[in-house]
Amino acid sequence: MATYGFKLMAEGMAPRALVEAAKRAEDEGFDFVTISDHYHPWLPEQEHSAFAWTILGAIANATSTIRMSPGVTCPFLRYHPAIIAQAAATLGVLSEGRAFLQLGAGERLNEHVVGVGWPAVSVRHQMLEEAIDIIRLLWQGGYQSYDGSYLTLEDARVFDLPDPLPELFVAISGPASARVAAARGDGIVATEPKAEAVAAWEQAGGSGPRYCEIGLAWHPESAEKGAELAVEHMRFSAQGWKVMAELPNPVNFAAATALVRPEDMAPSIGAGPDPARHAETVQTFVDAGFDHLCLNSINPDLDGFFRFWSTQLRPQLEQR
Repeated sequence: MATYGFKLMAEGMAPRALVEAAKRAEDEGFDFVTISDHYHPWLPEQEHSAFAWTILGAIANATSTIRMSPGVTCPFLRYHPAIIAQAAATLGVLSEGRAFLQLGAGERLNEHVVGVGWPAVSVRHQMLEEAIDIIRLLWQGGYQSYDGSYLTLEDARVFDLPDPLPELFVAISGPASARVAAARGDGIVATEPKAEAVAAWEQAGGSGPRYCEIGLAWHPESAEKGAELAVEHMRFSAQGWKVMAELPNPVNFAAATALVRPEDMAPSIGAGPDPARHAETVQTFVDAGFDHLCLNSINPDLDGFFRFWSTQLRPQLEQR
């Protein structure tokens, strides 16, 4: 049976608004929230990008049932995995077991800011494997050390560990990341309905929950206006992950997406007022094999989206 989450776009909302949105998501029956863990927003029009872990701590304090995670954190450049091990463990304690962790190979947009360069994707996958090994090692308790090809841990201990420990899910987009997820993760995360990526993960021995993020450009008036919203707020995704992972700043995304049109966004993002159209978009991810469905409302009118969710979209999804 599918569970539903709500994506908190830290690029589009101020910190306090993100906490209020998480509280509202809990009230509206969502099972979990994830929050983008970015240093920069994607686009110049997006004027926020607060520190995700501070906001997650506030959400843990402001809610009582909803589960929470960064979505997705790169644990080896801007952060050291020892810091992520400690941060996720602390969130697990504060939330009384409601925290989980989504990890991936990152984007240049966020990681280049610390000035250590941007490795090739094959190297980033190896670094991700080492980072996960360090996190799990620290979660065993006691003082730990690690000497990898890329990452080192020296005599470190995470003192406050939750029981149970957070589950750890790995972002996938193709065969290489699917193999990392199968070897190191408790499940997967994705932003595209690629059945072949899920199959590659399973063939590599992967099993567990399958999370995904689904963009929905709800608009109360028309599909055309919804597609315009998608261009305004989500056009950074139009050219796919290989572009998204490589550009360094919002101005570069603005240049790369200057010619994106509403019709370019419409095929992959549900748009407009019709709940059946949005349910079809969600169904493409279900058909690809995903069972934890995180809805990303592109429309900044969250009150309107939550009403649409509770009165129209959720009933439509429950009929399928």
